[in-house]
Amino acid sequence: MKYNIEIIRSNRKTLGLEIKPDGRIIARAPYRLKQSEIEKFIASKSEWIEKHLQKLQDAQERQESVAKLSPKEIEGLAEKALQYIPKRVEYYAKLVGVTYGRITIRNQRTKWGSCSSKGNLNFNCLLMLTPLEVIDSVVVHELCHRKEMNHSDRFYAEVLRVYPEYHKWNKWLKDNGPALIARME
Repeated sequence: MKYNIEIIRSNRKTLGLEIKPDGRIIARAPYRLKQSEIEKFIASKSEWIEKHLQKLQDAQERQESVAKLSPKEIEGLAEKALQYIPKRVEYYAKLVGVTYGRITIRNQRTKWGSCSSKGNLNFNCLLMLTPLEVIDSVVVHELCHRKEMNHSDRFYAEVLRVYPEYHKWNKWLKDNGPALIARME
């Protein structure tokens, strides 16, 4: 099958494929690699591409049938989050060994949490629809950015030191998060 694939060349050493939530396929390749090698790599990944495009389509179909949250329900989730999440931040900040600034609760369509360079933390109110372990995993993730403002091996080593089940709950969020986001109007 022929795909419309955007090729982005950079100083990287390896080839990589990515499927964006909107269905775009991006191949990332080193500058020096021949076009024919990139095409051969893409052809070898056709099964992987098909599988992930199908997963994306299935998820989009599920999202279209999901009941939307009313503004009042979103406000209620934000209030619950304001009561719950700061306590988890305070608890885990001690374990990570960091300080933090302001905590803000938002209703975002793309992020579950973020950490600014000043140490301010933002969390998505939809986290209140997830298992409590997911909330803890997001809190720990953002607090660990106070030590490492990246997603390096050192960053993940710190996350796993504090929250050994991080990968399990991060996977839960990746698998179930899109359906929760779809509930926003």
